[in-house]
Amino acid sequence: MAEEMAEEREETKVALLSYTREGEEKQERLGKRVWEESKKLWRVAGPAIFTRLVNYSMIVITQAFAGHLGDLELASITIANAVFIGFNFGLLLGMASALETLCGQAFGAKKYHMLGIYMQRSWIVLFLCATAILPLYFFAADILELTGQPPELAVQAGVVSVWFIPLHYALVFLFPLQRFLQCQLKNSVHAVASGIALVVHLFISWLFVYQLKLGLFGTAMTLNFSWWFAAVLLLCYVAFGGCPETWKGLSFEAFSGLWEFLKLSAASGVMLCLENWYYRILIVLAGNLKNAKIAVDALSICLTVNGWELMIPLSFFAATGVRVANELGAGNGKAARFATMVAMTTSSIIGFFFFFLIIALHDKFALIFTSSDVVIDAVDHLSLMLAFTILPNSVQPILSGVAVGSGWQTSVAYVNIGSYYLIGVPVGVLLGWLFHLGVLGIWAGMIGGTIVQTIILIIMTVRSDWDKEALKARSRLEKYSTKE
Repeated sequence: MAEEMAEEREETKVALLSYTREGEEKQERLGKRVWEESKKLWRVAGPAIFTRLVNYSMIVITQAFAGHLGDLELASITIANAVFIGFNFGLLLGMASALETLCGQAFGAKKYHMLGIYMQRSWIVLFLCATAILPLYFFAADILELTGQPPELAVQAGVVSVWFIPLHYALVFLFPLQRFLQCQLKNSVHAVASGIALVVHLFISWLFVYQLKLGLFGTAMTLNFSWWFAAVLLLCYVAFGGCPETWKGLSFEAFSGLWEFLKLSAASGVMLCLENWYYRILIVLAGNLKNAKIAVDALSICLTVNGWELMIPLSFFAATGVRVANELGAGNGKAARFATMVAMTTSSIIGFFFFFLIIALHDKFALIFTSSDVVIDAVDHLSLMLAFTILPNSVQPILSGVAVGSGWQTSVAYVNIGSYYLIGVPVGVLLGWLFHLGVLGIWAGMIGGTIVQTIILIIMTVRSDWDKEALKARSRLEKYSTKE
């Protein structure tokens, strides 16, 4: 009996040791998978973070130069940038994101010749769209007055909007070039071009504003020059041998299948536009409050800082879109799901870091943009809301990246309409005016809309059948492809 009990104990011990070793091996395998996936994500996200920070910094530098010219100059260039360039930026960026679906899946499926065709189709579609919305710039002052902006601010912002027309067309070529390179993991090229453009932008800003004394006009012209400069650099890289497998020169095939391409681009445009415009609406609503100039200045500083930090999760949006599209194009649905999980975890950790950083520097970060004590105090009062905005915005772009990589743009566009414009904006207006909470109330309501949207996208992602998504990706490539 004693011998049997001893044998049982030995068997139990062996079983426990075997179970422990098996668990350790699983943890090691999981850790290795996370590490390998993180390297793939950061290969896209690292250069993308640098690029987006540089591009956004050019806008911030322009606003900083305008802010030191005066409060009206800062408010007018902020309104012009938020409403008209923001509208154009969101629409064209969104439409160019169709390339993240098609180029990403084509690259995963090794149909390299199609990437150049898709980019040319995107140029055609974006150029037509940019031309169609051009009248908005010429009637900018009237539109702003209709939204309740003070006449002086509306007129000045309208003039600045017209000055931004060259930038309007630079984006037509720049955004597709960025997506084209990104989907074939050539983000480092884009990062180098953006770094050079930033150096040029700093020099041109100093030259136009301080040396040539061109004032607000010179400030606006610096953005036009710098964004065109970046677009030309990327175009030269692609055209002169940088992408031999994916760029075969201009082709008449780009004009085939434009209608189907337009529909996917429009769905992508609507989806990302609704996101891009959302917090810009906050600036327009703030212009209707008492002391609108101070409210707009303070809010624009907070949203500029938020936008600056948002470049990091937006880079993971790009990386997630590429990874999901590549894996679905290659038929690996489960790998696409795993990439999503790793990206969400990484971006959330970074979001918490910036949440605590904003809390710590609540009364200091406004000094970057203004020396006005009134504006600095107003920013201090909004800093807590800014910190809480960063948290959901660390998760939501990753989920949007999954949507772009999977081709869910149409479905997510409906989610954005409901969450943002049927919940967020009305609740914000209700809190801001009916409950007299001002900017804090408007902003709180709009954060609520973001949270609702994030929850719905999480449910969509968790319930997805990734093997079916891989099959859909194959069908989509057949639909949009041409014969080799």
